[in-house]
Amino acid sequence: MSVIRATVTRPAPLHTLRITGSVLVALAVLTTAVPTLRLRVVRHPLDVGAFLLMVAAVLAFWALPSDFTRRMKRNPLSIAGFAIILAFVAVAILAPVLAPPLANTRDPYLIPHEGFLPDPTPPRAGHPLGMTGNQYDLYYGIVWGTRTAFRVAIVVEAISITIGVVMGSIAGYYGRRLDEIVMRITDVFLAFPSLVLSVVITAVLGKGLDKVMIAIAIVGWPTYARYLRGDILSVKQRDFVEAARAAGAGDLRIVIRHVIPNAIYPLLVVAAFDMGIIVLVAAALSFLGLGAEVGYADWGQLINMSRSWILGVPGNPFIYWFTVVFPGAAIFLFVLGWNLLGDAFRDILDPRLRGSQ
Repeated sequence: MSVIRATVTRPAPLHTLRITGSVLVALAVLTTAVPTLRLRVVRHPLDVGAFLLMVAAVLAFWALPSDFTRRMKRNPLSIAGFAIILAFVAVAILAPVLAPPLANTRDPYLIPHEGFLPDPTPPRAGHPLGMTGNQYDLYYGIVWGTRTAFRVAIVVEAISITIGVVMGSIAGYYGRRLDEIVMRITDVFLAFPSLVLSVVITAVLGKGLDKVMIAIAIVGWPTYARYLRGDILSVKQRDFVEAARAAGAGDLRIVIRHVIPNAIYPLLVVAAFDMGIIVLVAAALSFLGLGAEVGYADWGQLINMSRSWILGVPGNPFIYWFTVVFPGAAIFLFVLGWNLLGDAFRDILDPRLRGSQ
């Protein structure tokens, strides 16, 4: 909470404002020098504005003389993870600028394709990453697939954490029979392999990206409930909780104001790790044909559309390497970035590790 409060109350340093101004000037010069880029910027001012706002916010946060940023700067892997995720955020925000959708398209997430040639096409002018079977543009799919990845991860995390916080709070704070009921429910979910259970739930609900998100959220919430329940069992015995109860505070106020804020930090670390895992599971379900419709901008869908060519052709097994390498690299880097960032959050927020930094 102190980090958030410092971010809101402290003014941005002068050198941060200078860096932000330099970025704005560089972008203005670049858009002026490249007519095509200038036209794209003019057509999508809100996306460009959001990107500039993100740049200013990141620079202001990084310049804060807080303990959080100081610990991050000491760890090169933390910086690497932070940079990787920021790069994906920038690509997601600027997707209409980097890969403009066709003028007559009904949905910008549908990947444009040129003809129905079954063999993938190697990278060439106009298609820098090549095309999959049926000539779907890999570059367009990866750029817009970044938005899909963030949407899936954020929606699933929001649902899972909400259910997990509610169920974990009930189990940990009230205990006894309620605790027993909630924990036995979580045991049932955790008894199944998460990927297998996600496949079963998605198959029951039907094909679609929204069904994939629901399935992963249903599978994911028991983990958050267990983590929070364990920490609440410890926090609710502390003196400040007893003082709030003695002062006449109700259970809901005690849980929201005193218990959850002091037990939520381990949950945030787990959530950071899970951001990458969620996208990995969603990509696996799309690869199995249970996710997005054919032609939708989704990294797993891109690999699925080219799975017949993963081994190439007899005598030349690597001729269609680009159909797997590029979307696979996007998934790998996304998961790696969140794993590194999760490690950073764990090292910074865990009081047992602070003395070693």
